[in-house]
Amino acid sequence: MCGRFAFYSPTEATAALFGFRGATGFDARYNIAPTQDIAAGRHSANGEREVASLRWGLVPFWAKDPTTGNRLINARAETVAEKPSFRAAYAKRRCIVFADGFYEWRTEASGKTPYFISIASGEPFAFAGLWEFWNDRETGESLQTSTIITTEANEFLAAIHHRMPVVLDPAAAKRWLSGDGALLADAKANPPRFRAWPVSRRVNSAANQGAELIEPTGDSLA
Repeated sequence: MCGRFAFYSPTEATAALFGFRGATGFDARYNIAPTQDIAAGRHSANGEREVASLRWGLVPFWAKDPTTGNRLINARAETVAEKPSFRAAYAKRRCIVFADGFYEWRTEASGKTPYFISIASGEPFAFAGLWEFWNDRETGESLQTSTIITTEANEFLAAIHHRMPVVLDPAAAKRWLSGDGALLADAKANPPRFRAWPVSRRVNSAANQGAELIEPTGDSLA
């Protein structure tokens, strides 16, 4: 799964890398957690590319209350096209989520150790995602929420966790946003080259922030 990630590169420059403009108002964050706002690129109602702030944890349009999103932070690539919670968004409301890296926890003799994972080049990237509208019929409250799509881990990351987010470069992101149905299978077959190292357990608390959270506390995985 993907339950925590970091995005600290300048948003405007990262958005431009993926063909978006006008991204402002997003601060560097090193411990982004579910229910928090995330920076996402998507097509607007008139087909233009825009950067939006979406709450992490997709709330389907038919949900009775927004707490449903707390369970839907990830969508499995294998079932996303058919699962009722995601199929409408998969067909009509795709997005990409900007990131510099993500965390996974590896079970070791001393307990669960968090690892920070990024692509080998160190450049920012994007997760394949979906977004959705939700409106409260009683209060009029309106939310725009999102989920990150995951797939089976590649050989490198399987040493840490059995799942990984679908990571996109600019070309793959364009395919994803255009509605390419084969993109998720291709992402599993041809994942990027990753790097990973253990970090402080301080990342376990979403209240902790700062660049020190991604500092290595041990050797990188070979």
